[in-house]
Amino acid sequence: MSDKPLNVLFLCTGNSARSIIAESILNSLAFSSGRFKAFSAGSFPKGAVHPLALKILRDVKLPTEDLRSKSWDEFAVSGAPQMDFVFTVCDNAAREVCPVWPGQPMSAHWGIEDPAAFVGSEQEMLDEFKMTMNQLRNRISIFTSLPFEKLDKLSLQKKLDEIGKVEAVSA
Repeated sequence: MSDKPLNVLFLCTGNSARSIIAESILNSLAFSSGRFKAFSAGSFPKGAVHPLALKILRDVKLPTEDLRSKSWDEFAVSGAPQMDFVFTVCDNAAREVCPVWPGQPMSAHWGIEDPAAFVGSEQEMLDEFKMTMNQLRNRISIFTSLPFEKLDKLSLQKKLDEIGKVEAVSA
């Protein structure tokens, strides 16, 4: 593997919860290793990060200061970071026509229910966000432990697709 970090883009429609949480998780895991740099974006960004997404990230001491809801168009223009991996974390974004990403990154669908769409008490909503975070953390941990240098492109794609089927592990 090269010394350059692998760029990973997490996509969701609103870029206010799931993709934001994934960006923070991967960047916190990658901070010590320098192997990855995570980004997130949405096809129709909400313009703000969901307050419960920020709360659960802060509760487990994950970084939130640079998180913002943004369009995936920012990553499809000249001069944008070239992505090595693009993961959709919501079913709507997976069905949309995505921009053509420079460099032809590997992609996979890691669909997760939208915690922001859940209706319930404040505690139930918080629990839904925690479950989302746990599922993303589990998938991202599997992803970061892959032996990239030992996998050919086809084998790596199979692994990425399999990760998208992994359920949450209770915390």
